[in-house]
Amino acid sequence: MERDVGIVGYLTSTPGVGGRIKAAPEDFVVEEISAPPSMSAEGRYTIAQIRVRNWETNRLVRALARVLHISRNRVGFAGTKDKHAVTTRLFSFENVLPEAVRGLHLKDVDVLDAFRSDRPLELGDLAGNRFRIVVRDLPVEPVIATKTVAETERALRMAGGFPSFFGIQRFGSVRPITHVVGRHIVRGRFREAVETYVANPLEGEDTESYEVRSALRDTGDVHTALRDFPRSYGFEKAILNHLAAEPEDFVGALRSLPFNLLMMFVHGYQSFLFNRILSERMRRGIPVHEPVAGDLVLPADVRGLPDRSRTIDVTCDNLDRAATRCRDGKAWVSAILFGSESEFAGGEPGQIEKTVIASEGLRPEDFIIPDIPRISSKGTRREILAPIQGLETHVGDGTLSLSFDLTRGSYATSLVREFTKTE
Repeated sequence: MERDVGIVGYLTSTPGVGGRIKAAPEDFVVEEISAPPSMSAEGRYTIAQIRVRNWETNRLVRALARVLHISRNRVGFAGTKDKHAVTTRLFSFENVLPEAVRGLHLKDVDVLDAFRSDRPLELGDLAGNRFRIVVRDLPVEPVIATKTVAETERALRMAGGFPSFFGIQRFGSVRPITHVVGRHIVRGRFREAVETYVANPLEGEDTESYEVRSALRDTGDVHTALRDFPRSYGFEKAILNHLAAEPEDFVGALRSLPFNLLMMFVHGYQSFLFNRILSERMRRGIPVHEPVAGDLVLPADVRGLPDRSRTIDVTCDNLDRAATRCRDGKAWVSAILFGSESEFAGGEPGQIEKTVIASEGLRPEDFIIPDIPRISSKGTRREILAPIQGLETHVGDGTLSLSFDLTRGSYATSLVREFTKTE
């Protein structure tokens, strides 16, 4: 699965301890690190801290909107989270009283706090996330696992972080296809995008899902699929409902999906390309924790996080200074998230970027999508090393427990894989 989404290779050279991640949602606990909007007694938004178990973000937002009898466009959140996890996070609700939010009744959803504010939450309104993860069923003896984990931890500390791959869940934990849908969208192949999303059975998904998708793929019978798809598959049903009324309007079918889900398809394809670029850099032995000539580094912003709106060209003249800033956590080497206006690096890093993009036959203008303009993407650059704070590890009898803080946009699974060396 990792190779399917562009992930190849490890930063650390330790053998790994194996094991199984997310055996239960309680083995993957996430808490947002954020500064919530300030309270305002007359504010038109309710900010709520909510703990959820085993909920995919888009389906959760839809369920919250349904129970509160509001449009899903009036529900805001700072970032998406793993489905197979226990997560504590903030949501905002426009023109909904705190009392109504506190009275929510949804399975595996607990409202911990709610108050009024003048402003809603928007994507990116968080500094990072705090994780507590348990890896189970380690196949090695505890004494060997303890030594291996310590060696891996030491190597990560020396590097100042881990390769900032977009994890499998970025593409869909059970059905990792968001990048495939996105590839079709940027090429203007909207029929293929729809068919990939609703009628593309994959090994590993549950039997009912596999069978109904297979039937739709083989027969093309939208009306039967609409009847047979499980009720919980609301996004697939929205597409099928549209096609039942307008069989050839595949753009309209995609437009029936929430905007942030459509955007995730395009971003998923950009993430796949980023993973391929980072994997190739590592394969060539080019460091990820310090720059080489031609790199573009991102300086720290006022919060000490990578500022993706600014880049510094690394040349032979400023290489030592740029490397020092990266080692001190004041700058980060970056790779391209390709879009209509993104900037390539120079030197060998830039050659890698251009080769990967060329292998997909892409042009910048492909990411201008006139049929659905809101999901067009200018692109940006992103750090290739994810910093870690407060890393603690403990090996038990057949288990590895980890706790740590990551900056926003970093994937805990991309850190855990350095310890397990398993997909």
